Amino acid sequence: MQVIANNKKAKHDYFLQDTYEAGIKLQGSEIKSVRQGKVNFLDAYAYIRNGEAFLMNMHISKYKEGNRFNHDETRTRKLLLHKKEIEKIDAKIKQDSLTLIPTKLYIDHGLCKVEIALAKGKKLFDKRQSLKEKDAKRRMQKGMKDQY
Repeated sequence: MQVIANNKKAKHDYFLQDTYEAGIKLQGSEIKSVRQGKVNFLDAYAYIRNGEAFLMNMHISKYKEGNRFNHDETRTRKLLLHKKEIEKIDAKIKQDSLTLIPTKLYIDHGLCKVEIALAKGKKLFDKRQSLKEKDAKRRMQKGMKDQY
C-alpha cells in the first residue's frame, strides 16, 4: 500500500468515528497525476445522493504530459462502495447529523482507494482541548526520554 496523501487537518477539525475504504472512478490522466502525488483534499467532502456516493472538491492537478482531453481539476468524482455500505452511511449521516470527509488517499494493488470517515465537527474549545492534550503528551514523552 502506497499512501499518496493524508488529511492531517481532519483530526484537528473533526471527531472521526467510522472509517470506510472506497474506490474512486478516475480518468486516465487523473490516475497518472495521483501516482505522481499531485493531490490535495483539504477542502474535500463526500455526500450521498440517489443511492450513490460522490467526492467533491478534491483537487487533482492536470497531468503534465496530457493533451486536450486532460481532466477538470476539481470535478465531482464517484466513489465506489457496496450498496449496503452506502445505505448504512446514509442512515448514520441523517440520524446523527454527521459529515463524510476523506482522510487518506492511497494505491493498493494498483487501484486508487480513498479512506472516508464519518465525522462530527469540533467546536473551538474542543480544538483547544485536543491541542492541550497533545502538548501534555509530547511533554510527558520528552520527560520519559530525558529520564533514560
